[in-house]
Amino acid sequence: MPVEVTWWGHATATVRDSGVTVLTDPLLVRRLAHLRRRRGALPPPEVAGADLVLVSHLHADHLHLGSLAKLAPGTRVVVPRGAPRAVPGLRRLAPPLELIEAAPGDEIAAGPVTVRAVPAAHDGRRLPVGPHIAPALGFVVTGEERTYFAGDTGLFDGMAEAVGEVDTALLPVGGWGPFLGEGHLDARRAAEALARLRPRSAVPVHFGTYWPVGLDAVRPHEFHSPGAEFKRLAARPAPEVTVHLLEHGQSVRLEANR
Repeated sequence: MPVEVTWWGHATATVRDSGVTVLTDPLLVRRLAHLRRRRGALPPPEVAGADLVLVSHLHADHLHLGSLAKLAPGTRVVVPRGAPRAVPGLRRLAPPLELIEAAPGDEIAAGPVTVRAVPAAHDGRRLPVGPHIAPALGFVVTGEERTYFAGDTGLFDGMAEAVGEVDTALLPVGGWGPFLGEGHLDARRAAEALARLRPRSAVPVHFGTYWPVGLDAVRPHEFHSPGAEFKRLAARPAPEVTVHLLEHGQSVRLEANR
């Protein structure tokens, strides 16, 4: 059975593997504070009907309470360990949601699929202020294939060893503003991450969706170009990796090869 990956925009994607639907960092609204969705239709309502939801860190564009509230009652949501303590609004969603706190190395089963939390090099605090009490995470979804969702991360020593062998990597290649701070991957650094991880395929995410209101003309290439730039740059250090540059709402089917 092929594994299907659908990119909905920003860090929100659906991974369907072995009959299990996994949703990453759901952001299902047109406007978030000073950010507005500039490209791509909102994900359809059925996206919220996932079997398992993965939240990589506490930033509001990844742990978005309004989007989590759209999930079906009883949905299992994996969050960084300490997230309910750091984000009071998250506690008010459980129940009806089932929150599962995870740290690097923890594994969560969903039918025939296993999800392993892995480290990420990112300041995952709830901004603008907040204590460092919940780690930023990536996740490896293992069923017919091994799919790595990086969340938000920079390059870090031991990255390949921490993530392990993967077939497909969903890598952030941009952001939501003119400048990327420390703890992020731009197109060049994402290409280097690809060379370290050596998956068979990759899908660039976290670009070309949300942008601050009033800054449309400020460094517009940082909004439009990261996906294509990543695909171009990845061809040199990792020519054996197939990069699938998806449009919003577009899917790719990946034949299992294990």
